[in-house]
Amino acid sequence: MTARRPTPAVTIDTIRAAQARIAAGIARTPCPHSIPLSELTGFRVWCKLDLLQRTGSFKERGARNALELLDAAARSRGVIAASAGNHALGLAWHGRLLEIPVTVVMPRFAPLVKVATCRRLGAKVILEGESFEDARARAVEIAARDGLELIHGFDDPRVIAGQGTMALEVLADVPDADAIIVPTGGAGLLAGVAIAAKAVRPTISVIAVEPAAAGSFSASLAAGRPMQVPLRPTLADGLAVGKVGEVSFPLAAPLVDRVVTVDEQALALAVLRLSELEKTVVEGAAASALAAILGDDLADLRGKRVVLLLCGGNIDMTTLGRVIDHGLAVDGRLWRFRTRLVDRPGGLARLTATIAAAGAGVVEIVHDRTFSGADVFSVTVEVTVQTADHAQVASLRERLRGDGFEVLPTAAG
Repeated sequence: MTARRPTPAVTIDTIRAAQARIAAGIARTPCPHSIPLSELTGFRVWCKLDLLQRTGSFKERGARNALELLDAAARSRGVIAASAGNHALGLAWHGRLLEIPVTVVMPRFAPLVKVATCRRLGAKVILEGESFEDARARAVEIAARDGLELIHGFDDPRVIAGQGTMALEVLADVPDADAIIVPTGGAGLLAGVAIAAKAVRPTISVIAVEPAAAGSFSASLAAGRPMQVPLRPTLADGLAVGKVGEVSFPLAAPLVDRVVTVDEQALALAVLRLSELEKTVVEGAAASALAAILGDDLADLRGKRVVLLLCGGNIDMTTLGRVIDHGLAVDGRLWRFRTRLVDRPGGLARLTATIAAAGAGVVEIVHDRTFSGADVFSVTVEVTVQTADHAQVASLRERLRGDGFEVLPTAAG
């Protein structure tokens, strides 16, 4: 049986050294107290705004540290990485600053904004495979063939140490923080942040949050080793990793106090809340930090000082529009229903009068005469309305029934 390789050392000392090494190239991002999120959730909330890095995510920290540690020969040959986007962006930008050639292999589902930006920053972009694992396998092949330095996005000690510098900044700004909530995919950020945070403030709770569609860290904790899990599509594409890192997992696992899993509705609602209340556009991975405190999994921490790592803001605008609409629906501020009308003058007017009387606004009405059944004198309509909240939806539903409009099931239930 082959002996397991020892986990490379990442310590508070290597993280502090990384902080000094990358200081000239990395933004010192703010960590302000959020009054609206505190009022909304009952937690005392601070937001670490690492989405303000030049390429929109924390990944610059690890990328810069890894590039700075290359020797002259490796710098000349160049580097390669597999990434769903943010690690690629960080490498592309800092490779350009340090004059190091960068190749990135991205899975085909990578957001278009990240692909286009990588190319604009001068990186060679290869789209390969339907998952991160497919992209990584291709990157390994090219690295071996062309003699390029492979810089893993979350399973490289140099990268993990760089990511840990975020925790040093957080605890400099919020030294009495009770908990830090860390979006978790491959566990590189989690490992670095946990090592630094526990070294500086041993009593702090380190909380990992992962999407239900990509639960490798919790599965690995249960098994005691990195486990491959099936992936489903998720808004948190930056966390869509089927297997946590062989290096990052044993570093993070002993230091994590608990894991919270969030679903797609919670992610969409968190994106909406941050946009409305913090005037901050985040990607799904970053929104997971807020999603973790919107539910009841961390109710025991209400009233405590909690830091959310808003670690990325690279979301396609087309995706953002759909996410906001979905978040509004989850929040009870958009509602769609179907009903039947008598297909005669005044039928539609009577329906819209009922909607107006309930204080709702019509967004869209779609008529379906062809598939409305055998009664040729009736028509099915699908109506989308703007409402204030779930209570107003319930009130409108009752008013419709009271005025003789049957609320029919929709495709969404």
